[in-house]
Amino acid sequence: MRNIKLNANIKNCDDFYSKLLAAHDGLSDEESENFNSRLILILANHIGDERILEEAIEMAKEK
Repeated sequence: MRNIKLNANIKNCDDFYSKLLAAHDGLSDEESENFNSRLILILANHIGDERILEEAIEMAKEK
């Protein structure tokens, strides 16, 4: 059973996406990858539930 929310759950998702893309402006590929890694770790720490995080990892591995 999946516990991950897959429906839109951000009020202004287009604005958020634009801000996320803008955060990468001017970054090299390596800096962009480092930014993504930091963001993932910050959000994972905020979530804090290992079951949810493991489920998200498995979902991300699916093609």
